[in-house]
Amino acid sequence: MVAAARIVYDGAVLEPGWLRIVDGVIVDGGAQAPPAVVTETVAGTVVPGFVDLHCHGGGGYEFTDPDLGHVRAALDFHAARGNAATMLSLVTAPAGELLDQVRRLAPLVAAGEAPGIHLEGPWLARSRCGAQDPRFIRAADPAEIDTLLEAGGGAIAMATIAPEADGALTAVDRLVAAGVVVAIGHTDADYDQTRAAIDRGATVATHLFNGMRPFGHRDPGPVLALLDDERVTVELIGDGVHLDPRVVSALVASAGAQRVALVSDAMSAAGRPDGVYHLGSLEVTVAGGVARLGDGATIAGGTAVMADLFALLMAGRPAGRLAESAALQAAVVVTATTPARILGRDELGTLRPGSSAAFAVV
Repeated sequence: MVAAARIVYDGAVLEPGWLRIVDGVIVDGGAQAPPAVVTETVAGTVVPGFVDLHCHGGGGYEFTDPDLGHVRAALDFHAARGNAATMLSLVTAPAGELLDQVRRLAPLVAAGEAPGIHLEGPWLARSRCGAQDPRFIRAADPAEIDTLLEAGGGAIAMATIAPEADGALTAVDRLVAAGVVVAIGHTDADYDQTRAAIDRGATVATHLFNGMRPFGHRDPGPVLALLDDERVTVELIGDGVHLDPRVVSALVASAGAQRVALVSDAMSAAGRPDGVYHLGSLEVTVAGGVARLGDGATIAGGTAVMADLFALLMAGRPAGRLAESAALQAAVVVTATTPARILGRDELGTLRPGSSAAFAVV
């Protein structure tokens, strides 16, 4: 029995609240006095464990590290900061290297240590590659896709594609048929090209605004196409660096929390001091907590964790008790409920009977 001054339970804010847990599963919960002896009292607000759809590492380690002990250390780093699930995101790499990474990480997914592998490339636009190595960006080859899917054995959960890339729409068909969530990102597509990919089954926007053709009043591009369509959930890197916090708050309010998933896009420097790190094959310099490529202009992943994003979103809430309660519920949805739904993980993202007892304290 866990008790806390405040718990976000089954979409409601309970003050105080309690959870009854058996074998790692919530069997009951409620407000006021708990019906049994409390075994743990938590100081803070209990929320569902965060689900990060887009993460490359943390605590000094990358998910591309050939040492699985280091990969597990990065996962543990995020779990210790409130994550119930952390996606293993991979960046663009040569075909053989990417295949080896998928083969190496697939057993972690099969064992339940991570919810899946996210291929952020290599089927992207060179003109919007961001912190992806343009040398290895390539056309979406059906043979490569099939090889990666076979090597993953069901571990590949998401793939980011630029709709205008050679073979992209056929790739969307193949990936959707395999049960992979297709995301649109690192793209220079126009509005119609983006809509074509959505109509073929793409349902996520990879870090909206970042790594894509900007919105223009005469050229709305992918941004408006993605926001226009209620079939699409948009990722936002809500760390205050990639997007102004006011933009994040406005989109959560306008699109609705059910269509927004905050993501960290964290790389190995998360939780570490300023210095030189790597993101895939590229060298990254972190100064003042901001990761950039050597050109000094291109942001190269994040250094914040999901708990930081949650706190930043809450910091921008309007004053007042009712506003705080509404903001708290929305923050839970965009950091846990929505991303868990995208992955089809009903046991995560909310605290209610039958769900996992993986929770964070904020």
